[in-house]
Amino acid sequence: MTKKIGFLSFGFWQPNNSYVTTAQQSYDESVELAVEAEKLGVDGAWYRVHHFADQLGTPYPLMAAVGARTSKIEIGTGLVDMRYENPFQMTESAMSTDLLTHSRVQLGVGRGSPEQVQDGWKYWGYDRSEEDMKTIARARALKFMDLLKGERFAEPNAQPMFPQGPGLRRLEPFSPTLRQRVWWGAGSQATAIWAAQNGMNLMSSTLVNMESNEPFHVQQAKQLRAFKTAWAEAGHDFTPRTLVTRSIMPIVNDQDREYFAHGQQTEDEVGYLAYHQNPTIFGKMFVGEPDKLVKELATDEAIQEADTVLITVPSTLGLAYNVHILDVIMKQIAPALGWK
Repeated sequence: MTKKIGFLSFGFWQPNNSYVTTAQQSYDESVELAVEAEKLGVDGAWYRVHHFADQLGTPYPLMAAVGARTSKIEIGTGLVDMRYENPFQMTESAMSTDLLTHSRVQLGVGRGSPEQVQDGWKYWGYDRSEEDMKTIARARALKFMDLLKGERFAEPNAQPMFPQGPGLRRLEPFSPTLRQRVWWGAGSQATAIWAAQNGMNLMSSTLVNMESNEPFHVQQAKQLRAFKTAWAEAGHDFTPRTLVTRSIMPIVNDQDREYFAHGQQTEDEVGYLAYHQNPTIFGKMFVGEPDKLVKELATDEAIQEADTVLITVPSTLGLAYNVHILDVIMKQIAPALGWK
């Protein structure tokens, strides 16, 4: 099945034991990786968003910079943490970025994962508990989706600074199609159904809630199927997209063997995230020669269900090595699987 293929980068930098040692280098290489990926035929450049961490933060300047250097590649987030966001400011930032990139933004949003500091959103001025923020994050996402409709709601000033037509005002600049390119990061079937009911595409990562004793990819496939069923029942007026993320490390030379041949997570693992009472299952890393990876990936039920696959890249290994990984995947693995 033909699929869109993207990379997902966390954009880490580390002063020691890393080829990427500063924030400047991380941002520069994040842009350059998108440029090189587009040349290879990769469909999407996606970036993880975390706060208080030595990695990529607010995504909009980076996305605009990528848009200025590329012409076709989708530019996505995986994901924007709604616990930190003001929906009105976010709407302006996202729509401006979408116009600058000629409607190439794919905006993944969600409740986010544990951050580097305790209740980090409180430093943003949101003095609420983690339990409150679960509900607030969804409410902010729905407000964001509502604002993206472009409906007019703000009472105009009787003496505005600039000439304008009569009637209520909306947030500007307006991007008419961005609303159909918002994704919700779901970790459970119930959350996937909620995303479908509210008209958001589905983004499913390398971990989901442990809802059965089945392998990770089987549980994730059920999540995607539940989303598609709920979407059909909701009757939205466009076809949704579904996305899964995988760590795929092909071994084709001695450097690959040195980095990944040993000590990697090659089986699913079950664990607990902060604030989560229920266990979470983490998908394995796919490591091996291309023909071995083709066989393993062909049996992944969630990949079969999804129309988009993101490849998590090891950003600390530097630009050249990440381009190498994508080159092998695009030339030796994706065609053999029928993705391209």
